[in-house]
Amino acid sequence: MTVLLDAWQDWECPRCHFTERTRPQPAASSRMHPCPALHGLTAPLVPAGTDCTLVAHVREDYLQGDEQRHGDDGRPYMSVETVHADGHTDLAVYAAVATARLGEQ
Repeated sequence: MTVLLDAWQDWECPRCHFTERTRPQPAASSRMHPCPALHGLTAPLVPAGTDCTLVAHVREDYLQGDEQRHGDDGRPYMSVETVHADGHTDLAVYAAVATARLGEQ
C-alpha cells in the first residue's frame, strides 16, 4: 500500500479576510490580491494563521505629473506594509511610473 501526500498552502488577507489555497510556493515567493479593505490596492496575502496587519501608506510628497498608483479613494499610495506581531515588517512598494513622449516637442 502507498500513501500519497497532497500538499496545500492556505493564504489569507488580515484586512479583508480573503482566502486562497495553492500548491506550496518557493521560499521567497508571495501571493497578491486586490484588497477592497485597502482601497483596491494590490496587497500581499500571508500564510493562514500569521499574526500581522496590513497598513497602506499615502504618498505625501507632491506628484508633479508623476504617474502614481491611486486607491479607489483617489489618494496616491506609495506602499503597503505588512507589520508582523514579532516586530519585523515586509513592504510592497508602488514605484512611480516613468513616461516619455515621442515626436515633436
